[in-house]
Amino acid sequence: MNPSICPTPLPRRRGRPPRQGAGQSETREVLLQAGVEILAEKGFSSTGIDEILRRVGVPKGSFYHFFASKEAFGVALVRRYGELLSHKLERNLGNEALPPLERLRGFVAESRARMALHGFRRGCLVGNLGQETGCLPGCFRQLLAQVFADWQGQVAACLEAARERGDLAAGADCQRLAACFWIGWEGAVLRAKLEASPEPLDIFADFFFAGLPR
Repeated sequence: MNPSICPTPLPRRRGRPPRQGAGQSETREVLLQAGVEILAEKGFSSTGIDEILRRVGVPKGSFYHFFASKEAFGVALVRRYGELLSHKLERNLGNEALPPLERLRGFVAESRARMALHGFRRGCLVGNLGQETGCLPGCFRQLLAQVFADWQGQVAACLEAARERGDLAAGADCQRLAACFWIGWEGAVLRAKLEASPEPLDIFADFFFAGLPR
């Protein structure tokens, strides 16, 4: 992703840096990990920097050594979450020991299990922020769209492999089907979080796979 996606860089605030060397990298990583966890539960607007700092025991000055503002932190979190889920997709969809459609089912099953592990409190960080674009700087809209485009491209490639294998109809529009997958999946994740139940995920998965053109 383009590191200059926010056209007007936010000014860096002064702050005392944490330990030098490896300690700096560790502190930044701890902040990003905590931020991903909290924003996946609560979203951007409902999350305060102080809440994150209390969770990890990092002073505010150290936070501003790494991130110029909450908005800059949010951009870093979107990029990090996008990469994490992209790697999960690569691991599942690149598993050539399984037929392509079973690879996609594997991603769905793994994601379902992860939501259940956290009591369905955590949804999709990118999906959460996508609902808040009216309250976020304009650069977030473009960044979130780029993340979705990356994920969608990976699913489209998996569906194309299924088409080449004869598991989908020769005329199947894999790009459009991949778009339908992400539109529906994000809605199912939101509903599963709301209801604290896997049922919306199961309903969507059953509907999506049953409706694929054969």
